[in-house]
Amino acid sequence: MIGHRRPLQMISNQVRSAITHIGTLTSRPQAFLIFFAYAGLWLIFDRRSVDWHAIATLATWAMTLFIQRAEQRDTQALHAKLDELLRAIGEADSETARIDDKEPEEIEAQREQKQQDA
Repeated sequence: MIGHRRPLQMISNQVRSAITHIGTLTSRPQAFLIFFAYAGLWLIFDRRSVDWHAIATLATWAMTLFIQRAEQRDTQALHAKLDELLRAIGEADSETARIDDKEPEEIEAQREQKQQDA
Protein backbone atom coordinates (compact mmCIF):
# COMPACT_ATOMS: atom_id res chain seq x y z
CA MET A 1 0.00 0.00 0.00
CA ILE A 2 2.80 2.42 0.87
CA GLY A 3 4.47 1.73 -2.49
CA HIS A 4 1.37 3.05 -4.27
CA ARG A 5 1.47 6.35 -2.41
CA ARG A 6 4.73 7.48 -3.99
CA PRO A 7 3.50 7.42 -7.64
CA LEU A 8 0.19 9.04 -6.64
CA GLN A 9 2.02 11.75 -4.73
CA MET A 10 4.31 12.38 -7.70
CA ILE A 11 1.31 12.66 -10.04
CA SER A 12 -0.43 14.96 -7.57
CA ASN A 13 2.65 17.19 -7.39
CA GLN A 14 2.87 17.28 -11.19
CA VAL A 15 -0.81 18.22 -11.51
CA ARG A 16 -0.45 20.98 -8.89
CA SER A 17 2.64 22.29 -10.64
CA ALA A 18 0.85 22.24 -14.02
CA ILE A 19 -2.16 24.11 -12.62
CA THR A 20 0.11 26.76 -11.10
CA HIS A 21 1.95 27.08 -14.42
CA ILE A 22 -1.32 27.45 -16.34
CA GLY A 23 -2.43 30.15 -13.91
CA THR A 24 0.79 32.02 -14.58
CA LEU A 25 0.38 31.63 -18.34
CA THR A 26 -3.11 33.17 -18.21
CA SER A 27 -1.56 36.39 -16.93
CA ARG A 28 0.63 36.79 -20.01
CA PRO A 29 -0.25 39.00 -22.99
CA GLN A 30 -0.36 35.89 -25.20
CA ALA A 31 -3.49 34.79 -23.34
CA PHE A 32 -5.25 37.89 -24.68
CA LEU A 33 -4.10 37.04 -28.20
CA ILE A 34 -5.63 33.57 -27.81
CA PHE A 35 -8.84 35.15 -26.52
CA PHE A 36 -9.12 37.55 -29.49
CA ALA A 37 -8.26 34.79 -31.97
CA TYR A 38 -10.93 32.54 -30.46
CA ALA A 39 -13.55 35.30 -30.52
CA GLY A 40 -12.62 36.23 -34.09
CA LEU A 41 -12.76 32.64 -35.32
CA TRP A 42 -16.12 32.19 -33.58
CA LEU A 43 -17.49 35.19 -35.43
CA ILE A 44 -16.07 34.03 -38.74
CA PHE A 45 -17.15 30.38 -38.61
CA ASP A 46 -20.35 30.43 -36.55
CA ARG A 47 -21.72 33.97 -36.54
CA ARG A 48 -25.33 32.78 -36.08
CA SER A 49 -24.55 31.25 -32.68
CA VAL A 50 -23.22 34.53 -31.28
CA ASP A 51 -26.06 35.70 -29.06
CA TRP A 52 -26.27 37.38 -25.64
CA HIS A 53 -25.13 34.18 -23.95
CA ALA A 54 -22.05 34.02 -26.18
CA ILE A 55 -21.25 37.68 -25.52
CA ALA A 56 -21.59 37.09 -21.77
CA THR A 57 -19.26 34.09 -22.04
CA LEU A 58 -16.64 36.11 -23.90
CA ALA A 59 -17.00 39.01 -21.45
CA THR A 60 -16.53 36.66 -18.50
CA TRP A 61 -13.45 35.14 -20.09
CA ALA A 62 -12.00 38.60 -20.85
CA MET A 63 -12.62 39.84 -17.30
CA THR A 64 -10.99 36.71 -15.90
CA LEU A 65 -7.88 37.43 -17.98
CA PHE A 66 -7.82 41.09 -16.86
CA ILE A 67 -8.18 40.11 -13.20
CA GLN A 68 -5.52 37.42 -13.50
CA ARG A 69 -3.15 39.93 -15.14
CA ALA A 70 -3.71 42.53 -12.41
CA GLU A 71 -3.26 39.93 -9.66
CA GLN A 72 -0.03 38.66 -11.23
CA ARG A 73 1.34 42.21 -11.52
CA ASP A 74 0.49 42.96 -7.88
CA THR A 75 1.96 39.66 -6.70
CA GLN A 76 5.20 40.17 -8.62
CA ALA A 77 5.55 43.72 -7.29
CA LEU A 78 4.99 42.52 -3.74
CA HIS A 79 7.54 39.74 -4.19
CA ALA A 80 10.12 42.20 -5.55
CA LYS A 81 9.62 44.47 -2.53
CA LEU A 82 9.84 41.59 -0.07
CA ASP A 83 12.95 40.23 -1.81
CA GLU A 84 14.58 43.64 -1.41
CA LEU A 85 13.68 43.73 2.30
CA LEU A 86 15.08 40.23 2.80
CA ARG A 87 18.33 41.24 1.09
CA ALA A 88 18.55 44.41 3.21
CA ILE A 89 18.00 42.58 6.50
CA GLY A 90 20.35 39.74 5.66
CA GLU A 91 19.21 37.70 8.67
CA ALA A 92 16.22 36.08 6.98
CA ASP A 93 15.79 32.33 7.02
CA SER A 94 17.07 31.06 3.67
CA GLU A 95 14.16 28.60 3.40
CA THR A 96 11.66 31.45 3.75
CA ALA A 97 13.59 33.61 1.30
CA ARG A 98 13.13 30.93 -1.41
CA ILE A 99 9.49 30.18 -0.57
CA ASP A 100 8.19 31.55 -3.89
CA ASP A 101 9.65 28.50 -5.64
CA LYS A 102 7.18 26.24 -3.81
CA GLU A 103 3.62 25.22 -4.57
CA PRO A 104 0.78 27.02 -2.72
CA GLU A 105 0.04 24.01 -0.52
CA GLU A 106 3.69 23.79 0.55
CA ILE A 107 3.71 27.50 1.38
CA GLU A 108 0.59 27.11 3.53
CA ALA A 109 2.14 24.16 5.37
CA GLN A 110 5.35 26.10 5.99
CA ARG A 111 3.42 29.12 7.30
CA GLU A 112 1.40 26.91 9.66
CA GLN A 113 4.61 25.28 10.91
CA LYS A 114 6.24 28.66 11.55
CA GLN A 115 3.13 29.86 13.43
CA GLN A 116 3.19 26.75 15.63
CA ASP A 117 6.91 27.21 16.30
CA ALA A 118 6.46 30.86 17.33
